[in-house]
Amino acid sequence: MGIFERFFEVRKEFHQSLFQDLSFSAGDVLYVLLLLYILILVAKILRNKTRHSALVSFLVLLNILYLTYQLFWGMLYFQQPVSEKLPEGKTSPAAIKQLAFKYLDRCTETRKLVQEDRNGVFKVYDIHKIQTEILANQTKIPRFINQKKTTNVNSIKPSLYTGIMSYTGIMGYYNPFTAEALYNPKLPSTYLPFTLAHESAHQLGYAREQEANFIGFLLGKNAENPDLRYSTEYFALKSLLNALVESEPEFVKGVIRKYPVQMKRDRLAEKMFVKRHSGMLEVFFGFTNDLFLKSNQQDGTITYSYFVDLLVRHEKME
Repeated sequence: MGIFERFFEVRKEFHQSLFQDLSFSAGDVLYVLLLLYILILVAKILRNKTRHSALVSFLVLLNILYLTYQLFWGMLYFQQPVSEKLPEGKTSPAAIKQLAFKYLDRCTETRKLVQEDRNGVFKVYDIHKIQTEILANQTKIPRFINQKKTTNVNSIKPSLYTGIMSYTGIMGYYNPFTAEALYNPKLPSTYLPFTLAHESAHQLGYAREQEANFIGFLLGKNAENPDLRYSTEYFALKSLLNALVESEPEFVKGVIRKYPVQMKRDRLAEKMFVKRHSGMLEVFFGFTNDLFLKSNQQDGTITYSYFVDLLVRHEKME
């Protein structure tokens, strides 16, 4: 491990436990206070009498935030990639297709075990059980992939920005200043459990988005909780199909036609959620998030290729 990884490991449990007992997100409150303070500074910068001192304060604040972010989180983007821990291999369309059928079968079977709402759509009714199993499953990730320390600290919380998040396309995020994993509780249930697993992977110390997807997949794929398992399997299936949608559109359509009626209802619920919350805000946040990911040497949100590559290479081992 590099020095920044070791620093993250040393402080991880203490940092997460600081705000664990708060029922709300301390990080979300912090961001609101920071925004208010920045607006006050900007107002002072626009006034001649207070311009110099306010500008100095503004620059000092930016430097403190930037250095804290890099120290607590940003440098983790440069740790050893998970791909280097898996056997070498080329991901072929044939391998992706084979896995797509496998996960369609798994989704079909697991879908029979989950609960539904009155419209026959998959519905999560107990988030706490899912969180508990995610934390327990951190210890079950193969050692050759994960040598990071697990904490069993439950600091996964609903975001205070739920209303806004639904219109941004952001399902959850990790706050590096408070070590909280935040999620949008208004998401369709097909998204929700895997989003929790993904954000938990960030808390473990996986900064890259697609690696957090892969670690989240490992946390959920063999879960005893059927909600977590179904959401994880469904994410894997959608990712595999997404990887083929441009090159093999007819294959993708054919797989979707094979969805059982229950999964078709779930898919429709997802599409309706996206349609209700689509707009310029989603486009803006999607664009800026893509730029952010690429600035940190990652694939952007436009592609799932890295996750699919990790998934295919891992499946070849089983």
